[in-house]
Amino acid sequence: METPTRRPSEVVNSRQDNRRPSIYSTMDAMPHLEFYANATATGRIRRCRPSLETLRKAVDVGHMGSVSALQESEIESEENGPGGKTAQPVRFGWITGVMIRCMLNIWGVILFLRLSWITSQAGILLTWLIILMSVLVTSITALSVSAISTNGRVSSGGAYFMISRTLGPELGGPIGVVFSFANALACALNTVGFAETVRDLLIEYDSQIVDSINDVRIIGSITVTVLLLISLAGMEWESKTQILFFLVLMVSFVNYFVGTLIPATPQKQSIGVFGYHSEIFLENLFPDWRGADGDFFRMFAIFFPSAIGILAGANISGDLKVTMILIRDEPEIAIPRGTLMAIFWTTVSYLAISSTVGACVLRDASGSMNDSLPLNFSEPCEGLSCGLGWNFTECQQSGTCAFGLSNNFQVLIQVSGFGPLIYAGIFAATLSSALAFLVSAPKVFQCLCKDNIYPFIGFFAKGYGKNNEPLRAYLLCYIIAMCFILIAELNVIAPLISNFFLCSYALINFSCFHASITNSPGWRPSFRYFSPWTGLFGAVISVVLMFLLTWWAALIAFGLIIFLFGYVVYKKPEVNWGSSVQASTYNMALSYSVSLAGVEDHVKNYRPQCLVLTGPPTLRPALVDFVGSFTKNVSLMICGDILMSVSQRNSNDMIKWLNQRKVRSFYTSFKASDLREGARHLLQASGLGKLKPNILVMGFKLNWHESSSKGIEDYINTIYDAFDSNHGVCVLRMMDGLDIRDELETEGMLCSSVFNQAFEVDEAIESDDQISDTDSDVDNTKNKANDQIKTVFQSKQGKKTIDVYWISDDGGLTLLVPYLLTRRKRWRRSKVRVFIIGEQQTMENDRKEMMTLLQRFRLDVHDVIVVTDSERPPLAKNMRRFEETLAPFRLNEGQLDERTVQQQRTEFTWKVTDKEMDALRPKSEKKVRLNEIIRRNSKYAALVLVSLPVAQADCPSSLYMSWLDTLSYGIHCPVLLIRGNQQNVMTFYCQ
Repeated sequence: METPTRRPSEVVNSRQDNRRPSIYSTMDAMPHLEFYANATATGRIRRCRPSLETLRKAVDVGHMGSVSALQESEIESEENGPGGKTAQPVRFGWITGVMIRCMLNIWGVILFLRLSWITSQAGILLTWLIILMSVLVTSITALSVSAISTNGRVSSGGAYFMISRTLGPELGGPIGVVFSFANALACALNTVGFAETVRDLLIEYDSQIVDSINDVRIIGSITVTVLLLISLAGMEWESKTQILFFLVLMVSFVNYFVGTLIPATPQKQSIGVFGYHSEIFLENLFPDWRGADGDFFRMFAIFFPSAIGILAGANISGDLKVTMILIRDEPEIAIPRGTLMAIFWTTVSYLAISSTVGACVLRDASGSMNDSLPLNFSEPCEGLSCGLGWNFTECQQSGTCAFGLSNNFQVLIQVSGFGPLIYAGIFAATLSSALAFLVSAPKVFQCLCKDNIYPFIGFFAKGYGKNNEPLRAYLLCYIIAMCFILIAELNVIAPLISNFFLCSYALINFSCFHASITNSPGWRPSFRYFSPWTGLFGAVISVVLMFLLTWWAALIAFGLIIFLFGYVVYKKPEVNWGSSVQASTYNMALSYSVSLAGVEDHVKNYRPQCLVLTGPPTLRPALVDFVGSFTKNVSLMICGDILMSVSQRNSNDMIKWLNQRKVRSFYTSFKASDLREGARHLLQASGLGKLKPNILVMGFKLNWHESSSKGIEDYINTIYDAFDSNHGVCVLRMMDGLDIRDELETEGMLCSSVFNQAFEVDEAIESDDQISDTDSDVDNTKNKANDQIKTVFQSKQGKKTIDVYWISDDGGLTLLVPYLLTRRKRWRRSKVRVFIIGEQQTMENDRKEMMTLLQRFRLDVHDVIVVTDSERPPLAKNMRRFEETLAPFRLNEGQLDERTVQQQRTEFTWKVTDKEMDALRPKSEKKVRLNEIIRRNSKYAALVLVSLPVAQADCPSSLYMSWLDTLSYGIHCPVLLIRGNQQNVMTFYCQ
């Protein structure tokens, strides 16, 4: 038995709650996995990440437990109902839940009752081709299923859940109906196979009930009723039954292969079984088509249902083990491992059985002992049997042979060492597959009904018991299976099933292909062994095979899908699953902006849409290049140009420059009296519909201490305005020594802002002479595109590191930006290191928790480093530098009377009072100390990302500016101060 495991809520609740506030503020939270979870255990109060509004409040608290400081909500577990705590459902690991279940589904009725017959018709070579073609389709589909199932937590609903959450309800709804129906048909197919075997046994013992056809109907009806009762008993009993069937099958396989080695008796030889003979193998190597079914694609259509069981594990994905510690048992791990292993072993068994039976058994035999030949025979004899001592010429010529590969479906029983064990194997294979499909169909249909996409089917969504068993859906599946059992013809039902399952596989592969080509940041499957083009190939070949096998059944399947698709498109159900259809709508936003406006936001489809305050983009190439590195082909980038003392710039020239630099960005300008007003209007007015900025990107004001108070106020208030409007903020700082000059140097067009390698927006933009030069010379730059000097963000970064100091949990933007950077060729070899703040005694636990969170986000992080000395006081010389930098902005109250002090406080709001300096000294010291840590650990980094502190509303602008300066001071590589809007931009859930 497998070791029982706990649900995620139990694991979370059992661990010590060691969440701590950020060193920036007691209101600010350090990164934690629970902030990204959908729900926790019933009755447990979950602490949510503080909002920007909360962080901006003037009141600070001294502990994380304050209800006023943090938004708290009591969230019931998804698995429990409103009535409170319920019993835990039964869960299965990847072996019993996926591999064994898939193998039993694949080893169905075709294996024992039709594989030998197919070998006689197609020959061993073409039978292998049929098997390998089927395995090709199912293997490609398994890779697609593995990719989809590892792109987040998979819930119940199996293939329908994965397709609908990937492609959306438009195609997910139709495939849910088709796939549920196909599973019900597969249950009928295997039940009919079982009934055929029992009927043949009854005929052998002269105990026929009515006649050949009606006996199959009677036995099949009784069998499916018994299977229904087993299913209604619950998943635990069903799983135990499947394990028993698996053991019986293993014994029957051993029995068969042992039988091929036992020398054939005269009785066996009379029915065509001779043991291994090279002559028989060569005779059966090539096809011998007979009857109405004698063609390649008909054989393929009959065989293909024997390979359709690959989704058995995915169909009960909600019943697989889920735990936050034993990752190996999660559905996103269990489904790929178990499915691929099942395909491998079943393929080996099919190839082995078709080869051995073709090497041991003749195509035709009479079964009469009188057809044996004496040593010196003179009667006419034709065929291979003559050389083996038997004369089957008469029955071959008259077509009356009752035995042999071509005439008897129970050849495996005759070859085996002990026939009853093969009967047991047939019963196990047929009943296990029928039972698995009888369980899968209701589970999938229940998930479809719960989504409420189609009317009048919500009745079947209700579940019963601790496992939420869909009893009503079981009865519906039972009725459908019963209707097709009454057909009582295996060769008629099999092609129908092949078409419906091929249709399902086509959509699964297409969903994987579609999700890949949309280039969404939310598509991050941890399963890497797939390609969008294999998915497309799998989809195309599945559709082609559908029409080659049974064209009229293919038309019916496609007609049903088109009808159901049209209904969903017409009704537009209110569901939001973060599908790849939504992601592709984003990519086509220019031509489909109207349809995009109606798409709801979803965390999986989050994209960093940046408004970059570049001024003229030609003067900020490094800033433009950096943002373009993580937004190109992914998200929106707008270069914002605030015009304060010049006329409208020629936007076409700016766009040409961006195109020449291969930066995918829009350019927009706005005339305003100051920076703050212009930035505020650009944040509100830029973009269209969903294509609106959610991040403000600025350059650092390098010479801020030499700027006017108005300039500092505008700069800092622009950041405050971005926070207050729920935008993320990024501030890029480039230190002295980094050459960001471009081709404008050759035209004598450089200004002081470029020499300073930083963004000083107010000083740079107010130069009318410079703007005039730019307007007159920008057309000349197109002839010098090849002479541009590369900036730091245009060259390959090599094996340097990208160091992320995730000090405060901002929703994941601090991690998402370096992930997007490493997807670019020039950053691909760079390794990402994540630094977090911790304590010495909990260092190892903090590191493991962070590694778990990063693994769940499917982020390739080289290392996680816990900084344990952040509480040490900073060096005196560094603190002294901070105070000297801030000294010109201090309001020296000691030499002034109270009235003058109050007057200056009102007049010079940007200055720091002694009281504010003393109150905020601990925070200032932490900023200085953090800068020391960064300079110590990131000497050779290519880029450093640091969480941007959020200042409270009454924080003086000069003090906040000095914090930003202190955090990024003395670092000899680009530094990005970054802060999200406190809402999740990444998730580890599939939905």
